[in-house]
Amino acid sequence: GDSMLPEFPEGVIIIIDPSGAVYDGCYVMAEIENEYIFRQLRIVDDKYYLQPLNDLYDTVEISGIDVIHGVITQQAGKRRSDRKHYRNDSEE
Repeated sequence: GDSMLPEFPEGVIIIIDPSGAVYDGCYVMAEIENEYIFRQLRIVDDKYYLQPLNDLYDTVEISGIDVIHGVITQQAGKRRSDRKHYRNDSEE
């Protein structure tokens, strides 16, 4: 949907790492009431929240990182700023 606009447009493919490091501000896939939800994790005063980027949606408080099933590591088709280009010898 549009809950993660403008950073993640509807229909974008994301890559999820089930063993990724969970920290405040990371994007996560969590399970709430038997449904998966993609949000940004916010940790405030030892409380855990799943926050959408689109203000039209509500932030949800969660019990902790036990409901998180993975961390979003990359958005397909979007170049990461730290991506390196290696020159092929045939390019000379």
